Amino acid sequence: MTITSTLAPPIAPIGLFALSTEGVCKSYGATVALEAADIVLQPGEVHALLGENGAGKSTLVKILTGAVRPDRGNMVLHGSSYAPASINEARASGVATAFQELSLVPNLTVAQNLLLPRLPKQAGYIVSARETMLQAQAVLEAYGLTRIDPAAEVATLHVADKQRLEIVRALKNAGRVLVLDEPTAALAETDWLFGEIAKATAQGVAVLYISHRLAEVRAICRSATVLRNGKTISTVPLADASDDDIFEMMVGRRVAHQRTAKRAIPKTAQAPRLRVENLAGSMLSGVSFGIAPGEIVGVAGLEGQGQRSLFRILSGLQVPDAGAIHIDGKQASYTSPRQALKAGSGVAYLPEERKTEGILAGLTAATNVVLPVLSRIAIAGFIRRGLEPMQAKEQAAKVEMNERYLSFAIGDLSGGNQQKALIARTFASGAQTLLLFDPTRGVDVGTKQSIYTAIRAFAEAGGAVLFYSSELPEIVQLADRCLVLYQGKIEMTFEGDSIAEQPIVAAMIGHGARTSRANH
Repeated sequence: MTITSTLAPPIAPIGLFALSTEGVCKSYGATVALEAADIVLQPGEVHALLGENGAGKSTLVKILTGAVRPDRGNMVLHGSSYAPASINEARASGVATAFQELSLVPNLTVAQNLLLPRLPKQAGYIVSARETMLQAQAVLEAYGLTRIDPAAEVATLHVADKQRLEIVRALKNAGRVLVLDEPTAALAETDWLFGEIAKATAQGVAVLYISHRLAEVRAICRSATVLRNGKTISTVPLADASDDDIFEMMVGRRVAHQRTAKRAIPKTAQAPRLRVENLAGSMLSGVSFGIAPGEIVGVAGLEGQGQRSLFRILSGLQVPDAGAIHIDGKQASYTSPRQALKAGSGVAYLPEERKTEGILAGLTAATNVVLPVLSRIAIAGFIRRGLEPMQAKEQAAKVEMNERYLSFAIGDLSGGNQQKALIARTFASGAQTLLLFDPTRGVDVGTKQSIYTAIRAFAEAGGAVLFYSSELPEIVQLADRCLVLYQGKIEMTFEGDSIAEQPIVAAMIGHGARTSRANH
């Protein structure tokens, strides 16, 4: 991941507020999502909004965007009262958002998504397909994305390109304020995004930047507002606040940072829990490796190097073109995640796109967590009232998911809490092999450590873990072994103390020795 520190513009003089909120509140029944949110954005400033999952960040974003109406409070946009009743009304006022949970329509084209809701028409009322394509192509060219086909259906794109489209749509509508909610969650590098932000701020646009990645925040923002339990705790210049200061404001206590030593992996003659031979399909070409019981294997690679195909094939979502998969020493063949869960000791998958592949938005978080075991806890097809939350509670605790969220519709939760529920579901499945695609995407710093602890505990109990992460420090901290993919093949394998960012980056760009081990 590339992070530079030259993009943060100077803060505009006091008084030239682009957007301010005071005492903004929002409740859902007895649940207070936002109690008192105060924030000030200045033209040409990139301002960070920080907080734990459930702190109220997503609710504030929805209010600023017009998706939700506040119960109380005042908002001012460039000196005038601001109270948008819809996303379109917010856009008309020059406020646009790139949402963490992508708002693209998957069965429409790239061009249609970029231009909605105002598609060009001919004869006054008929949508002009030709003009739609031409205008969309011009937008893609303006933002350096000519490699994306405007005629492509959004559902066929990789999640990183979907993220870029979400951002571009917000950029072209943000005349005054741009809200970016976890914009790099699916991006392996930041150069393109930071460049576009620099162009926007040079035009006087105020940017509200929401991320759990403090290195990014420090690279592009000069100041930050911290939310905790729905309240604004403080607004601080980032130069005057250490990471520990920020963590303390976020969680209300000093966070102890202790680097976990690499686990000692016992050598065993036991057959690998999962083994693949010459696996090929889409971007993947001739990949072979095994994962032993008790082992955590990380996958690193720049965008589009075959990692997506690898996980989708192993989870049953994609049929391989060639190669074999062995589970518990026996060749396995399956064509769905449900079949994968029943293959040998079981393979469970944490999907890349939680919104479209993971959650069932209308059901409670508890139901989502226990979905794999519903048949085990049902009696004659019925589930006793209260049993789902009871079963979900133990798994949710492993990832520090607040018990009160289990009764909420999962679609109403923040992206981070949705991710916690999905990880809890993989643990609840009982599978002995976990496939985790970017497991801490959108998750706050404190919860990341809890997830790492839960993954390690799973491995120490004999489970096998394969995970991909777009954050190299995560691979360095968590993995016992790291496979680096380049052009669909394993470029390099690192083990133990040889797992370090610099050699991994070198292998990611093709400067490695295929299938050899570092320092051997």
